[in-house]
Amino acid sequence: MDVRIGIVQSMKELDIELPEDADRDEVLAGIEAALAEDGKILWLTDRKGRQVGVPVGKVAYVEVDPPIAARQVGFGIS
Repeated sequence: MDVRIGIVQSMKELDIELPEDADRDEVLAGIEAALAEDGKILWLTDRKGRQVGVPVGKVAYVEVDPPIAARQVGFGIS
């Protein structure tokens, strides 16, 4: 699962690859809890075990990949 975080006043975004066994609902709940409190740091652990911390005051947006079942492959018409 990929999480992309936009940073205030930055053209770049953080792209963090979480482990395959990461629970999407737990990740979303953790992100929401961190963003609810000003002055907190949002910590995520990537696929290689590195921890990435972002001050929540600098977060512009957070984008989380959809569940695997919701991804489409091919030339389907929606």
